Amino acid sequence: MPSRFWPMMARPQDDGSAGTTIKSEVAASTRAHGRKPFLRRLGFLCLLCMACAVAITGASACSHGPVRTFGPAPAAGTAPPLLTVLTRNVGIGKAKIFIAPAGGVYAAGPEILTTTGKVVWFHRLPAGEFAADFRTQTYRGRPVLTWFQSEEAAPGGQAAGPGIRASGPQASPTPSARPNGPNGVDYIYNDQYQHIATVRAGNGATNTFHELLITPQNTALIVADVTRTADLSSMGGPADQRVIDGLVQEIDVSSGRVLFQWDSATHVPYADSYLPRPSSPSTPWDWFHINAAHLDRDGNLLVSSRNAWTIFKVNRRSGQIIWQLGGRHSSFTLRAAPGQVLDRAGQIFAWQHDPEAIGGGEYTVFDDEAGNLLGFSRAVPVQLDQNARVATLVKSDDQPEGQVAQVMGNAQTTSGGDLFVDWGALPYVSEFSPSGKLLFNAQLPAGVSSYRAYLLPWKAPGE
Repeated sequence: MPSRFWPMMARPQDDGSAGTTIKSEVAASTRAHGRKPFLRRLGFLCLLCMACAVAITGASACSHGPVRTFGPAPAAGTAPPLLTVLTRNVGIGKAKIFIAPAGGVYAAGPEILTTTGKVVWFHRLPAGEFAADFRTQTYRGRPVLTWFQSEEAAPGGQAAGPGIRASGPQASPTPSARPNGPNGVDYIYNDQYQHIATVRAGNGATNTFHELLITPQNTALIVADVTRTADLSSMGGPADQRVIDGLVQEIDVSSGRVLFQWDSATHVPYADSYLPRPSSPSTPWDWFHINAAHLDRDGNLLVSSRNAWTIFKVNRRSGQIIWQLGGRHSSFTLRAAPGQVLDRAGQIFAWQHDPEAIGGGEYTVFDDEAGNLLGFSRAVPVQLDQNARVATLVKSDDQPEGQVAQVMGNAQTTSGGDLFVDWGALPYVSEFSPSGKLLFNAQLPAGVSSYRAYLLPWKAPGE
């Protein structure tokens, strides 16, 4: 795995050294020209490329002048895409942005930035590879950096990005494409930007780009998938349908041993999927599509199935489902608080991502709402009443431009209680106050997107 760390205004290097702190801000908005981003139309949209990292050119939201830029524009293919700040209110905090955007002619790799535009660190990947789910976590009591990295190059050397397939009711999967993007692995780096561990799926499964979560026990929760043949004759389907079953695995980082595995096909019927079957039984059906595996406050799992429109709470020891929220068999009656609305299917969310436990029975979810079920994407807090078995949509932080993110996205509650939102396939990241005020909003170039982004504390070496 080559290591490429370089100052944004200098010539790229490939010396195998540890990370280089960026010493100057990247400059001026550039136009994307040359090669187009690597996109796939699978169903409504299907993505994508993850070609990465961002240089913010910032100006106050109250400024009436142009957005400030610095120095000459970087050469195509050697720099991450610029992120233009549209709104930035005073007091949004000093945390860093962790992001791995994708698309166009830009270099790929995980990147750390300040909200004022200074690039703290950028890890340029070999041509054709991409990163996803980049963030800082704690491993063995120390801060670390973690991300997924592909191991396959896209045709033509462009960043392949996650080839998310089967997004909606008109999906038409491409048999030759992996359902969840190229093969890859999960990496852990220390706070000196040095590689210390690699996490791979076990039991013959393949890592997907959706999750690497380090637990309080210093194990790794990852999402993986396997392709099998299933008999769907009981639901009117073929007896030999190829299916993609999603797995959650808990891995011992040191040994690579699988400590726990949850298999979607063991616990959820195929009929719960909202994704139509492909026309040919030989085309794998991505019926479940796990896109998150998080921990609830009690240590059990929160598993998000995009294509079943459901969040499952799973016993981390037995694998049994404790409850399910949304979808065809919700354990809760779904309601909207005054001033809030369910979507046209009567759901709080659809094609969702990233369930996060806030505490006190409250959860946040990134609600894609692909397929014109609502008309825009949003980040939503949901309050669960376990006794009454009622789930209430508390409020909604709507996509500021009123657009729909067909795929990807996340909504992170910061330490100060704000909600930091990556709008997935849409080229925006935003931050909202607890009252719903838009504190920060920024835009990537057209054709560029990001699976997740985070606003997290980080002290770079030498700070």
